[in-house]
This record gives sequence, structure tokens and C-alpha cells, in this order.
Amino acid sequence: MTAAEPHPPVLAPLGARYSGAPAVIPPEADGVVRAMPVILRIERELPARTALLEAAAQAALAVCLDPRAQGEWHEPLQAWVDGRIRKIARRARGAHWAAVQELPGVTVEVDGAEARALLPGPVDDVPKAVSRLQIGGTDLPADEPGPVPGGTPLIVINPAVDMTVGKAAAQVGHASMILGAVRGWSGAPRFAVRRDPALWEAVLARDDVVCVRDAGFTEVDPGTITCAAAD
Repeated sequence: MTAAEPHPPVLAPLGARYSGAPAVIPPEADGVVRAMPVILRIERELPARTALLEAAAQAALAVCLDPRAQGEWHEPLQAWVDGRIRKIARRARGAHWAAVQELPGVTVEVDGAEARALLPGPVDDVPKAVSRLQIGGTDLPADEPGPVPGGTPLIVINPAVDMTVGKAAAQVGHASMILGAVRGWSGAPRFAVRRDPALWEAVLARDDVVCVRDAGFTEVDPGTITCAAAD
């Protein structure tokens, strides 16, 4: 590849893994464990849970489809996508939220809720502005988001699985990336995120559904289908 040639799409390997046969996720070739930090803005006035998850889903995909993914972000993104697409959600407010805006990434706002997905990197070399943020205890009360708008890609969280909002944010981020990779999208749309038994059954019955199976590192058992997505 010459300097003048564009990089291949960052999500191409992910799309290939999830098309056809069940995905076989290789270990990191260099032994370095990488993750994408997903920062959830949770101020004293709490955001709506669904809107925050929708922002997280869009932000995770937006980083991968950003023009910088074809330039200065390409190598760290490609190294991450080639292995497990781990995500670690943390919460921030006030000055801590402002500080992470200075790090490479994309912030998405949905109905007043904000999430910022950052450029992935080694889990043992996290910027101080991120490492000081809390991972555990990130939760919000359930809400009633209403009907799914027509033409909106849908991510349904498994209604039989209980997850904190931090865990759910990581899972919907996996789902948006996989769906975007399989569909070959060039931009990150807004997603509808729901946790509804009827929608869950309807989405799972579709031939073109993509599912997220959790590795089982936190909160759920290995192999659990945490969410399913379709457009």
C-alpha cells in the first residue's frame, strides 16, 4: 500500500467475522489487551437511561467511521478490531467530563444525554483523565422510551438479562459496530435501543439479525446473547 492509497475500512475484518458462520474471535496477535473507553455523562441531574444507551451505541460506531479512522486513528483502531472489541464504560461529570473531551474520540448527544467513545488503546496504559473515572456503580432507573421511530436501526437488549447501564452501554456499542460492519455503512446513524420481550422475539426471528455474545468477563455468563440488532 502506498502513502497515496486509502486504508481499508477499519470495520472490514469485523464484518467478515460476523457474516455467515458464527464468529471465531482470535486472541490479540501481539498479546496486548485493548479496549475502547466509553464515557457516560452522568451529572447530578440524571439523564434518561435509554437516551444514554442510544448515545453510546452511536458514539462507538462513529469513532470507527470517522474520517480520522482512515488516517491518524487507523492503526490503533485496526489493532483493536482485529481482536476482541472490548469496551469499558465509565461515568463522568463536571470537570472530569470536560477533561475527556480533550482526548481523541467522538461525543454524541441524544435527547440531552451524552456519551463519548474514545480511541481504543491498551487497558494497562489508559490516560489519567480516564483512569480516574469510576467503572462500577454506573446505573440509571428504567424508563419508557415509547415506540421505535420508523426507519431507525434497532438494538434490543435481552429482557432476560439484567445489566448495569455501564455494561449495557458496552453491549449496545458492540451491536452498533457489528451491524454497521455487516451492512457496510459509511456513517453512524441514531439508534433506537429498547428492552422489550415482544421486540426481542421479533428481532431474533429475522434472517438479517446480528447478535452480541458476551465473553463473560463481567456481569453475565460467557456466551450470553446480550442484545440483537437489525435495521
